[in-house]
Amino acid sequence: MRLFSLALIATGLLIGCTRTDPSPAPAGSSSAPAPAPEKTTLSVKGSDTMVILGQRWAETYMNANPGVSVQVTGGGSGTGIAALINGTTDICEASRPMKDKEKDDTQAKRGARAVEIKVALDALAVYVNEKNPIKEISIPALSKIYKGETTSWKDVGGANHAVVLYGRENNSGTYGYFKEHVLENKDFAAGVQTLAGTSAVASAVKGDAFGIGYGGIAYLEGIRALKVKKDDTSDAIAPSLETAQSGTYPIARFLYFYTAGEPTGLAKRFIDWVKSPDGQKVIELVGYYPLPKT
Repeated sequence: MRLFSLALIATGLLIGCTRTDPSPAPAGSSSAPAPAPEKTTLSVKGSDTMVILGQRWAETYMNANPGVSVQVTGGGSGTGIAALINGTTDICEASRPMKDKEKDDTQAKRGARAVEIKVALDALAVYVNEKNPIKEISIPALSKIYKGETTSWKDVGGANHAVVLYGRENNSGTYGYFKEHVLENKDFAAGVQTLAGTSAVASAVKGDAFGIGYGGIAYLEGIRALKVKKDDTSDAIAPSLETAQSGTYPIARFLYFYTAGEPTGLAKRFIDWVKSPDGQKVIELVGYYPLPKT
């Protein structure tokens, strides 16, 4: 029995000495999970005024960066801002500045401040049909037309015919800008035909000899933009690159990107490219204006 016990002890010692421990981790390795692959898809949503510009930017950027997808959709500045607040878009396109409450909502829901990035200039155009003899209009006269106080073209030097009003829906940044800067936040006339998209407004005016509309300068095909006077005694100024950049055109405005927090990764690279000389060249091809050179 003693011999048998000694044999068992010896066997146990042998097993203990020959047990294989796990191989040590290679130098420099970590037990932490590998970082997630970098994002290759970017969503951009918002302004209908900007949608054709955003799509052209996206196409140009994707052609130069295979494997990257930039998806651009419209719906209006308000729709894009709501998507930014809810976290369903990476970048919001807006043709008006965000309101303080919208910025507060972004901070509350996303845990990050809304970052404003100016990306282009627009001379907000007042559209008329090419058959309309009117060449210019003052902001006070335009305000009276859209408030319903002036109802006939003859009151502003045109034909003896009712003015047919076209405009944007109230979630549009262009609607908000026009209401603030032309109507001084007064109500639009009940007879304004609100349309979903700047292209729809331009198309309506193109087909209506007595129509008037407003929207981005890039939508002028087949229609004409009036010269605009700041008031009844000012010079009438045509919308152009020079007058938009100098600020002499009275209803020129910036176009914006917004992000929740400082942009990083793909969003930052795309925005940096948009603001670069190559990205700014795209703006003129679409019909808007590049940012003033600083």
